[in-house]
Amino acid sequence: MSFHYGQGYPGGAHRPQGAPYGGGSGPYGPNPSAAYGGGQQQSGSPYGAYGAPGQGGQFGHAQGGSPAGHYGGYGAQPHGGQYGPQAPAGNVPPGVNQEAYQWFQTVDTDHSGFINLKELKQALVNSNWSVFNDETCLMMINMFDKTRSGRMDIFGFSALWDFMQRWRALFQQYDRDRSGTISGMELHQGLAQMGYNLSPQFSETLVRRFATPGGRPGIQLDRFIQVCTQLQSMTQAFREKDTTMTGNIRLNYEDFLSGAVTRLM
Repeated sequence: MSFHYGQGYPGGAHRPQGAPYGGGSGPYGPNPSAAYGGGQQQSGSPYGAYGAPGQGGQFGHAQGGSPAGHYGGYGAQPHGGQYGPQAPAGNVPPGVNQEAYQWFQTVDTDHSGFINLKELKQALVNSNWSVFNDETCLMMINMFDKTRSGRMDIFGFSALWDFMQRWRALFQQYDRDRSGTISGMELHQGLAQMGYNLSPQFSETLVRRFATPGGRPGIQLDRFIQVCTQLQSMTQAFREKDTTMTGNIRLNYEDFLSGAVTRLM
């Protein structure tokens, strides 16, 4: 089995000639031992950082403005107002993004101090106002649930906030025709910018697999996050087996299945 890696998201650089894994910082840019793959951990936060949120307000609304075009609604509630400005600031814990804290207070509808799958789905929408799919929401909860309880506390939600801002910014960057979806060609170009050396046919296959049946051509933000995150995970699994750093490995059938089950299920 062969696979040529690149830098991957986030923060990757161009892959040096002949290097299957990219530059000296590894396939994903930041130190993989850091929390959630982020860089330096924020002071007082157990979850690490994905960097500062992108420009804009609550999961994609422009600061102080209303939704506009395809991109106004990323992560916003499809009905009702914006969460953030309506929620009291309260006492924001150290290391927690203030806007994320404000959203948390409103998204946590049962006032349990945690965000579950149902509550997260109500808080996240795509550019066409469709809610995020269950698989992506569950994947994000699993990523940011340190307690393994199937819920996120305020620290996990704040880390998710930064995560969403980064992916939203990438989605807008790669959506070159401003259609509100990522086409096969746009995905191929985006993956190439991340450093992946994959064929256009592979990108088209991914888009066909994850596009909404009967919907607008291309993939929405939720599927874009799901595809790229799973691609990162599988790349890391491959890299761990490629001890010689050649981009080629040998593994038996059960090892292959074990990797798929661990990373994707």
